[in-house]
Amino acid sequence: MICLADEEGARYNTPTFGSRALVGRLQVAELLGRRDDDGITLRDALAAAGVDPGGLGRAPEWLGRLRGFLELHIDQTRELAQAGRPSGVVSSLASRLRLEVELLGRADHAGTTHREERRDAMSAAARLIVAAEDLAAGTPELAVTAARLLVEPNALTTVPARVRLWLDARAPRAATVDAWRAALEAGAQEIAARTRVAIEPRTASRSEGVTFDAGVRGALGRSEPAAPELVCFAGHDAGVLGERVPAGMVLVRNPSGISHAPQEHVDLDDAAAAANDVLRALEELAG
Repeated sequence: MICLADEEGARYNTPTFGSRALVGRLQVAELLGRRDDDGITLRDALAAAGVDPGGLGRAPEWLGRLRGFLELHIDQTRELAQAGRPSGVVSSLASRLRLEVELLGRADHAGTTHREERRDAMSAAARLIVAAEDLAAGTPELAVTAARLLVEPNALTTVPARVRLWLDARAPRAATVDAWRAALEAGAQEIAARTRVAIEPRTASRSEGVTFDAGVRGALGRSEPAAPELVCFAGHDAGVLGERVPAGMVLVRNPSGISHAPQEHVDLDDAAAAANDVLRALEELAG
């Protein structure tokens, strides 16, 4: 069993941190210098937690100890609940893109500045969010979310001067996500010209997506009756490790579909059924 740290990566924008360290996909020097919202570097945070920051670059030395990787996770949709099944096998992880967009306008008085004189970064950000969603509206398999917004100076009587906006886009195929981004950047140029706000999108993180090993999927699906296969739109350590070693995932039914919230829940019997799927696969694959 291996425990991988910081899959969410919210504090330093380092999703699937542990698994990416294991496969050597971290730019260690750059990451250790990153600062959180309080100005604390990742290097100092690791040291404060009793972890040697210098050991991060040696993590790939451990990869050779893995013959494969299996991950058990709550279903973050209602697909298994709608299918009436306690567990399912993940066939692939969708492609994912996280954009960080900086919008630079000018601070002015909210009451005395005429509309034609304004360079309102918040107004431009609102237009960009709507454009991002509208560009995805005709593609059912494309999920787009305006996930985070930071505004400066964030004062009641001041036209916003700077906005940092994070946009999340996911689809089964990387080409779908890339086409959306290209269209969004064209739209951003039009919004910038209209609002006189500088708009700079840059990639915060990106994943092409991954199809899991067919042999592992077959072993995981040999329950009675056979577990259904699903495409998962969330990022997981199994997806990162699946690029280097045979990997697979089993999802446990989540009746509400709620995830990343206190209301998420699985029944013990469903969790046991999914764990048994993993056990059978381990016995087969390790034989």
